[in-house]
Amino acid sequence: RFQIQRGKTDPTSYKSLGDCFRTIFQREGLLGFYKGILPPVLAETPKRAVKFFTFEQYKKLLGYASLPPGLALAVAGLGSGLTEAVVVNPFEVVKVTLQTNQNAFTEQPSSFVQAQQIIKTGGLGFQGLNKGLTATLGRHGVFNMVYFGFYFNVKNILPVNKDPNLEFLRKFGIGLVSGTIASIINIPFDVAKSRIQGPQPVPGEIKYRTCFKTMATVYKEEGFLALYKGLLPKIMRLGPG
Repeated sequence: RFQIQRGKTDPTSYKSLGDCFRTIFQREGLLGFYKGILPPVLAETPKRAVKFFTFEQYKKLLGYASLPPGLALAVAGLGSGLTEAVVVNPFEVVKVTLQTNQNAFTEQPSSFVQAQQIIKTGGLGFQGLNKGLTATLGRHGVFNMVYFGFYFNVKNILPVNKDPNLEFLRKFGIGLVSGTIASIINIPFDVAKSRIQGPQPVPGEIKYRTCFKTMATVYKEEGFLALYKGLLPKIMRLGPG
């Protein structure tokens, strides 16, 4: 919701994260917080499988190249993120379409009906179910590159703790920092993805079309910080995750 806002004059603008929670609850009810829940639930298992399986495969392939270990892990993470994005993007298109709809939860179409509508109007390509693919590639590629590169390099530097509870906290802490840093670095791609996949400012006109052009437009019209909209809820979700 934060990422599709086009400045303070936007009628959908939220003053803060708390204001966003209150407004959604008042206008759309408790179920408004669960809009678009089915697509990520359906995507989570294949997404995680692709993410970690391809990371290991890319890591093995890069073992034949004369790259420093730290760089090889980051490149393997980049490759896994790009592969993961291809699997995830159609689910993201449906999810964003449902979440940006401000009607009550009960007035919305189901995820499957929404997917059918997207395919009917835009097809399976870059105007339909794979809209915003380049931004999703950037989002997942950059996130996984930073996450895996940072996590495994730092984990190998910090000594293993014999106490299982402290060892859990060590890994959790490294994962938390990794996810937070990766979220901060990749959020401009996330904002671009939300603008491309979400509702356009003028119905019937496509203002946000490609990843980097969308970033440039947001920067030009709304300033640098607009590329970091929604950072706090993103960190709250992906850091612990």
